[in-house]
Amino acid sequence: MKKIMLLSVFSICSVLFFSCKKEIKEQNVNMQASVSEVKKEVPQKKGRKAKFNYQPEKPVNGKMKAAVELGASGFNSFIIELDKEKNWEIKSKEFGNSLILEGLTNAIEVNTKLRAYIQKILEFGVDVKDVHFIVSSGADKEPVTKLIKQELKKIGYVVNTVTAEEEGQYALKSILPKRFEQTAFVIDIGSGNTKISYIEGENIIGRETYGAKYFQKDAKDTKVYEEVNKLAATIPLKRRAQCFIIGGVPYNMAKSLKEGKERFTVLNKDISTYQKIVEKKGKKVASGLNIFKAINDAAKPNSVIFDWDANFTIGFILDLPY
Repeated sequence: MKKIMLLSVFSICSVLFFSCKKEIKEQNVNMQASVSEVKKEVPQKKGRKAKFNYQPEKPVNGKMKAAVELGASGFNSFIIELDKEKNWEIKSKEFGNSLILEGLTNAIEVNTKLRAYIQKILEFGVDVKDVHFIVSSGADKEPVTKLIKQELKKIGYVVNTVTAEEEGQYALKSILPKRFEQTAFVIDIGSGNTKISYIEGENIIGRETYGAKYFQKDAKDTKVYEEVNKLAATIPLKRRAQCFIIGGVPYNMAKSLKEGKERFTVLNKDISTYQKIVEKKGKKVASGLNIFKAINDAAKPNSVIFDWDANFTIGFILDLPY
């Protein structure tokens, strides 16, 4: 009888052991699968070391939607095709220059740009009710933005404003592939602020820090580095394998590395490789690189991946009812 009991206990323990072992193995395989999307290859350009081979799902029987962004340094429009499963594909994108932080924009200029954007969007086949206007958190802090929002409302459009936390959450929704939700974090380096976001449980955590134009507010590079570095150090260790990134400065970094029509560009984490861009573009890029370095020094992701199509305003659209 004792032998039978001992054999039963042994059998149960064996099943539990192999079950746990299988679960751990599956978790490791999932982690390796996400990391393996970034393939090492022989550099074809200086500073180019890897490619990101992930291909997003294309929308099926989707419809057109559009967002117009009034940002701290850009007046931009995005048209996407979106399906019920929230799969999306960029159909058109246009970038302007609002110079909000410099205070050179007025309501008349915004009115003119809006009308031009709206006309193009409607001609593209977007229904008027599917055109959305969003003011970024960085632009919303500027006094002139209040006047601009009033003007937009005068001509009959709802103006959506977002907080920095929401902007970081929307950026994540537009850029972070589902299979990377447990291993990656998202950065949006804007002119007015930088947003850091990641998924924790069922929530999207979004935090704000200095933007690439912090020098206009007399903030010192060393202070900015320290504060951004400290914030980036709070990103959970298990979310640091990859960093997905968007923003004006990352755009300029990726532009120097892009090959063909690729959707994703893997950035070089060594900021010294972008010196020529700093010489050409000036202080904004230099400041943005300081922020970029502070985040990388703290989080130390295996790869930093720039998405040429993602934008927080697209995340805003994804969050709306279909």
